[in-house]
Amino acid sequence: MKQLNLKALSFVATVVAAMSADSIVKIALLWPGTRQMRSDATPENNRLRPLFEALSRLGTDPEPAVYSDEFADEVRDQLVRADGVLVWVDPISAIGNRTGLDAMLREVALAGVYVSAHPDVILKIGTKEVLFRTKHLGWGADTYLYESFEQFREQFPARLGAAGPRVLKQDRGNGGIGTWKVDLLRGDRESPHADEMVHVQEARMGSPKEELRLGDFMNRCEGYFTLSGRLIDQGYEPRAAEGMVRCYLVHNRVVGFSTQQARGEAQFGMIRHKSMYEESEAQFQTLRAKMESEWVPAIQHLFEIDTNSLPVLWDADFLYGPKTARGEDTYVLCEINVSAVFPFPESALPKIAEATAARVFAAKEARTDG
Repeated sequence: MKQLNLKALSFVATVVAAMSADSIVKIALLWPGTRQMRSDATPENNRLRPLFEALSRLGTDPEPAVYSDEFADEVRDQLVRADGVLVWVDPISAIGNRTGLDAMLREVALAGVYVSAHPDVILKIGTKEVLFRTKHLGWGADTYLYESFEQFREQFPARLGAAGPRVLKQDRGNGGIGTWKVDLLRGDRESPHADEMVHVQEARMGSPKEELRLGDFMNRCEGYFTLSGRLIDQGYEPRAAEGMVRCYLVHNRVVGFSTQQARGEAQFGMIRHKSMYEESEAQFQTLRAKMESEWVPAIQHLFEIDTNSLPVLWDADFLYGPKTARGEDTYVLCEINVSAVFPFPESALPKIAEATAARVFAAKEARTDG
């Protein structure tokens, strides 16, 4: 075990003192915001109100914890007096990126506070790299990983020419930010070069379709390697216009579904109509069985994640793959969301609350025994 520095030892002492002062099981629900939002936050005046109520019914004491890097120390002091924290902060949000937050959450977790989702678990399954690392599990497709800008510039043109439209994804992002559909407009598909013209469109809401040189577009992507050091490349799924299925999970069990369908002529991006379904929805039972019996156990084994360390709430997004010979749907993983899953089916609330309470009670007991 690594030796703790003086700062970490002081932090642990603060936690122990906080535990002695208060025997109530406290759970912080954390989301990004301003100083004023933090001052005004109550369990009743935010979108997570139903979860606050569900946690309260189980005998816990949930409290809001609005976060910004500007007052990170204040939030840290709040979290050390809690027994658990559930986090809703996107990789890219109003507070910037999660670098400071994730460092704080690791420190809090080290002291015995239950954190979901833990930043280390996010790095394993909540980045786009998971699409490449798990493509052999049965939910993957034509997927590649570029680990440098030079590799991307060297390999992407030929892949675009040979395989048709591609979807590029920065490793950490949300809301369609840094996700691009790229297709050759004209020219030599056998050996395309940097001067070929391409159509590109980002998946974030309202993004227009652009026409530009392939080389210029690739230069635009250089910044993604600065941010995360990698870029993921998937083939564009022909059935993408039919929409997407989101599978919600609590730890290793499916707790609901949603569908997102394009409106009007939208073929790529975030302009969607969403419908929620309970986990028993008949049309998704094949997907549910695959998730619970095959795919989730496989990623747990691959990334060495025990069930209790899986997030209390996470989801997997699927595009429709080629139909089978019998006309049945197949599914292709589009992304896994771990950082800030919302909205979710109302029917999932009790399961989220129960799993959270179980983990937090266990963490509190372990800290008390320790």
